[in-house]
Amino acid sequence: MPSGLDQLFAAAAKAGASDIHLAVGSPVVFRIDGDLVEQGKKALTATDLERAVRGVLGAERFKEFAQKLEMDSAYAVGDVRLRVNCHYEKGVPGLAARIIPQEIPGIADIGLATVAPSLCNLTDGLVLFTGPTGSGKSTSLAAIIQQINQERSEHIVTLEDPVEFLFPEGKGIIRQRQYGSDFLSFPEALKHVLRQDPNIVMVGEMRDLETIAAALTIAETGHLVFATLHTPNAVQTVDRIVDVFPPHQQQQVRIQLSLALKAIVAQRLLPKVGGGRVAQREILVMNPAVGHIIRDNRSQELKSVLQTGRDTGMTTFENDAKRLLKEGLISKETWEWARV
Repeated sequence: MPSGLDQLFAAAAKAGASDIHLAVGSPVVFRIDGDLVEQGKKALTATDLERAVRGVLGAERFKEFAQKLEMDSAYAVGDVRLRVNCHYEKGVPGLAARIIPQEIPGIADIGLATVAPSLCNLTDGLVLFTGPTGSGKSTSLAAIIQQINQERSEHIVTLEDPVEFLFPEGKGIIRQRQYGSDFLSFPEALKHVLRQDPNIVMVGEMRDLETIAAALTIAETGHLVFATLHTPNAVQTVDRIVDVFPPHQQQQVRIQLSLALKAIVAQRLLPKVGGGRVAQREILVMNPAVGHIIRDNRSQELKSVLQTGRDTGMTTFENDAKRLLKEGLISKETWEWARV
């Protein structure tokens, strides 16, 4: 490993990496354009990893980490900011870090120009960005929040674990709160956030029943809520939200969701022609037909609505893959497996 953790993180940013992986018995690994790339052949030792984790967390938090065995943290090296997960593996520390871009991309830069205006003009309801880890959910969400902040005078409260993008000054007020240092529980923070006079609330991740229930309630009471979920597509997102509740509450949740939900943007990243990656999206926009389907527990019918709702900004992964191929953003080989 290079002589210092800061040098390592700076080198990763310079190389265009999105992630850094440190594990005992393996060399340093960067993820570049979706591929894992070893940085040399020297295997890291347990001493290397303990030093790296201590460097990220500091002495006091390292003691807490040794008891909890898992901890997320923000870290900065000059202009480079990172989201770091520290964990144990086979009894020794490990570390995975995500590099957060210095600048928040514009909505056109990440292919959201078509649907973003309708999302940015919302004043209430629930908007979900979904997809697997590393699919660009946080980046897309940050671009939307940034656009709103440049166009409207709103009070925006974010609840994040940890704080990722730092929003510059705009027309409104943005308060970015970090789990562990600014609040201790997502459900509790959401319970009290309405006393902070927000117009918009951003929830870094809806992880459990209590967080989902609180987010739905806030969206129902005239506020706009943005959140993320680790679900692969729109249909499974609806099912996941309903299924997390006990059976006797599920019909009520379907009713709440049919009234509060405004849009689901599911996405994944594909190799881009010429290097880099590009987002492929499935977009579900609420309309009366979608509301009835959710309320009547017929989520399997959402697929057909997605296919016929192009005029209202909807799209399927298959249709979006066709668009990306037509625009020359992905190769035919990528399109072959991305269209399903």
